[in-house]
Amino acid sequence: MDEFGAKYECLFFDMDDTLYPLSIGINLACRHNIQGKESNVIESLYKLFNYILINIILFLYAEFMLNQLGIKESEVPKMCLDLYKEYGTTMAGLKVMGYEFDNDEFHEYVHGRLPYEKLKPDPILRNLLLSMPHRKIIFTNADKAHATRTLNRLGLEDCFEGIICFETLNPSSDTTTQILCKPSVQAFEAAIRIADIVDPRKTMFFDDSVRNIASAKAAGLKTVFVGDSVIVPGADYALSSIHNIKEAIPDLWEDNKDEKKVETIVQQVAVETMVQA
Repeated sequence: MDEFGAKYECLFFDMDDTLYPLSIGINLACRHNIQGKESNVIESLYKLFNYILINIILFLYAEFMLNQLGIKESEVPKMCLDLYKEYGTTMAGLKVMGYEFDNDEFHEYVHGRLPYEKLKPDPILRNLLLSMPHRKIIFTNADKAHATRTLNRLGLEDCFEGIICFETLNPSSDTTTQILCKPSVQAFEAAIRIADIVDPRKTMFFDDSVRNIASAKAAGLKTVFVGDSVIVPGADYALSSIHNIKEAIPDLWEDNKDEKKVETIVQQVAVETMVQA
């Protein structure tokens, strides 16, 4: 750490499955929407992805592929999963494959049908975030509407100075343009530029995805894997829950102590100058 300088200046937080746990009880409430067609393919996906929020979104992706893009039912399960694994989101993969659709309509179809009422305020996390003396920014592949709704439901809407989201990374309205998103290293480099970060080594990134952690490390960020206490490749820290952040990374609060130390020294110098005068 530089003399009187903060060790970390900015914190990037993923949102879904990072700021709240994998299972929040919305899966059963969402099942009717997911199975719009009483289709065997949707049912098989429901079992395959193990009933968690990110997987519910994948189910809705599958329904969109089936009902809106006309992709054969027999191809949807494998394609949905393969595209998610390869490109970070199924949506990004569909664009690479040449499918054309309106980005806003896609997001509304998928995220607009999630039961946000199942998300509850998290005052513990709110207090933790507000006590951290750093810039804090959401960095998500989701669209801004979903990010805003989620943060509002969690009671965290004023804990972050900004949101880097789908629209931030993909400002073009051209529906044929390839999508930029995590885990692409280019997406992290773009986020660093957008956040006006001078030294990536002084930025810490929190995410539940092993691939995103590896890409963040390649982009020069400090990394925290959320969801398990076991360190994964590319991670500097690992948290079983975001609520464990203070115990696992006390350095984040040391920066605040350093700022107070500088303030005390400045005050002492000022007093001594006045006495000498």
